[in-house]
Amino acid sequence: MATRADSEKSRLDEAARAGWLYYVAGNTQDEIARKLGVSRQSAQRLVSLAVSERLIKVRLDHPIANCMELSHRLKDRFELQRCEIVPSDPSSPSSIVGLAQAGAAEMERHLKSKKPKIIAIGTGRALRSSVEELAPMDCPQHRIVSLLGNMMSDGSASPFNVVIRLADRAGARHFPMPLPAFARSPEEREILHSQEAVHNTLELARHADVTFVGVGQLGQDAPILLDGFVTRDELRALEKSGAVGEITSWAYDENGQLIEGLTNDRVVGAGLRPGQENPVIGIAAGETKVAAILGALKGKILNGLITNERTAELLLES
Repeated sequence: MATRADSEKSRLDEAARAGWLYYVAGNTQDEIARKLGVSRQSAQRLVSLAVSERLIKVRLDHPIANCMELSHRLKDRFELQRCEIVPSDPSSPSSIVGLAQAGAAEMERHLKSKKPKIIAIGTGRALRSSVEELAPMDCPQHRIVSLLGNMMSDGSASPFNVVIRLADRAGARHFPMPLPAFARSPEEREILHSQEAVHNTLELARHADVTFVGVGQLGQDAPILLDGFVTRDELRALEKSGAVGEITSWAYDENGQLIEGLTNDRVVGAGLRPGQENPVIGIAAGETKVAAILGALKGKILNGLITNERTAELLLES
């Protein structure tokens, strides 16, 4: 006479067979039912039992599997709302090609919303590349707002300002900030902020439903240095004070704390607000940017990240 233990063992044996046939041999549930001599409904239950009893361990043999695992670990470690990891090109781990497509997909997700949104945007190469990947859309319900001045010190437009490009692609109203990234003094910044158009743009930025920013590293290849926004002496002073990165020209240290004084006293754009509830998504990759991205994550300046595998691995190792 069969005991209850024997019956349970037999049931698990059948579940294991059904699970193997489904996940390993690639059989359909109809095929499993025929091979095991049971109904299709019983075959379905046996496959489900194999999973619930952990008799089957599924291994996804595809490069995207590592990306998904890295995304999960980063979200868990830094309490991120969103995290998208794209495969790295082994020959060019700092490439932003895949990054641009992922950034465009995230932007498109928000642009497709029927509900009007305020979308704030920073500046940088990765952001510009993401916008270039966007297909033309018709989204007049949204407002696109710039987070920082889009002019160089000589009055020319920054080549990496993307608010107008994004607004054109989205068919949305846009609110640029026709000012230099840095005022000449804190007093001049106050005067600029008192202008009605600038004040309105800053207010919109403060109420953004979603924000997209680039992340700039410091050092000899710092974007704010190469693009002519700060001098070498100003950059050295920032580094000496502990700065590791900048977002929309605001410099911060390894823990995401804003640097006191120096160029931060003259930044014209909207201030960084750590710990925001609405998405603030950084789009950046590359070994030289790891310290800057890490500081922004630690300080809760960002609550979303789009990067590549190699950068994600280095962030988790840090």
